[in-house]
Amino acid sequence: MPEDKTSFENKAGEDVSLTNIRLPEIGSPERLAAERRLVRTLDTRLLPTVFLIFIMNYIDRNGITTARLKGLEQDLKLSDLQYSVVLSVLFASYCPAQIPSNMILNRVTRPSWYIGGCVIAWGLTSALTGITKGYSGMLACRIFLGLPESAFYPGAIYLLSRWYTKKELAFRSAILYSGLLLSNAFGALMAAGILGNMDGKRGIRAWRWLFFIEGAITIIVGIFSLWALPDHPNNTRWINADQRRLAQARLAEDAAEADQDTELDTPLVGLKMAAGDPLVWAFAIMTTSQLLGLSFGSFFPTLTATLGFSTPISLLLAAPPWMVAGAMCCLNAWHADKTGERFFHITSWWWAVIVAFIISLSTNSIGARYFSMFLMSFGNVGSAMTLAWVSNVIPRPPAKRAAAIGIVNGVGNLGTLMGSYVWKSEWGPKYHQSMAISLCCLVLSSLLSLGIRQHLLRKNKQLDADELASSANEDRVKGAAILEGISYEQALERRKAFRYLY
Repeated sequence: MPEDKTSFENKAGEDVSLTNIRLPEIGSPERLAAERRLVRTLDTRLLPTVFLIFIMNYIDRNGITTARLKGLEQDLKLSDLQYSVVLSVLFASYCPAQIPSNMILNRVTRPSWYIGGCVIAWGLTSALTGITKGYSGMLACRIFLGLPESAFYPGAIYLLSRWYTKKELAFRSAILYSGLLLSNAFGALMAAGILGNMDGKRGIRAWRWLFFIEGAITIIVGIFSLWALPDHPNNTRWINADQRRLAQARLAEDAAEADQDTELDTPLVGLKMAAGDPLVWAFAIMTTSQLLGLSFGSFFPTLTATLGFSTPISLLLAAPPWMVAGAMCCLNAWHADKTGERFFHITSWWWAVIVAFIISLSTNSIGARYFSMFLMSFGNVGSAMTLAWVSNVIPRPPAKRAAAIGIVNGVGNLGTLMGSYVWKSEWGPKYHQSMAISLCCLVLSSLLSLGIRQHLLRKNKQLDADELASSANEDRVKGAAILEGISYEQALERRKAFRYLY
């Protein structure tokens, strides 16, 4: 049926001849071995690259919080309010730019060049932050930093979802997210070395060196990513035609639909579909509340400084909690992929943060308060799986999935913006009010997550009761059949196996 085959071409330049490649039978030793080789290739090239980029993403974004410890506010003559505005203004460009960025990413021929170019751009902006002379210059740098940074995290999750199946995605997303957690550790260690040894070198303040060095490293990483990142499954240069066909087919099998846009699935249509889905907005509000509740991460060096140690020691103390959280993040997601469960693997870690706040609010002991900081860092273990969950449960087509991820992360980061005003220096050193606000937000996030879980349970029961494909989905089932090289009846049978992960 050539008309069906044409209708499922990828507008990013699909090689139509891929559909003529015959794959080994599903479940056969040859097919399993081929899938293992493909996944291993992705795990050794795609994953390390996005992991490294994410480390630098947050090191560059949060460099301003460590620079604060070595005179940034005094040198630029910033008030507490101005410093909070400088922190939050990044999100004025970062949040709204994520939705169009993901829509662009879904349509460009070479996502590797798009993401890599954005990495280079924010590295350059980060480095230029070191030459700012006042409040207005810092505002400009932060706004321009938010624009290219907006492309990365939702874009990386979307890129992973174009290569990994539902049961593979959470673990890989967690490895990516652990880059954020470890960036807090590595960033603190890097800052300890730079702030402790570079002050006055060549007549330049240490906090300026911090931006110069971190920005230069990011530019190098961005240039490397131009080569290392994949593009779409149909046109990635560093895998062969058989692997490209296999990459397309296994995602179609996983979703029981062709994981490609039809002629009608334009970016605007995808945006309208995502914006009209209440589930997308439930995830967006949950993420907003979650990120507000976990906003202490941007102020972690300030929190460890309240323990009463010197600046270098405070920065060193900030590293261990995030190292442990990074390991727990990967272990938690691995278990979530094994079980297919999402709700408890996300929310239980928020409950650990609530316990941490209670401990910190009720004691003056340095040991107990430092232990509570370990529990605080664990909150991000669950957050690592939020966008993976969105990708799991937001239906095809990819245009809708790309827009949904952009909406959830873009709207959700309003919580980080609001968090810039929650951890006020005047509420230190105990920050009781800040912790109380964050605690309430995490309770709200847990309730919203529970509501999403119950909704997905009901949808799965509906699928159990109605296994017949509707006429609206007939074309997608046909597209999956063409992509996999099987009959329409076989594709329809596989569709019956699809269920939402909750």
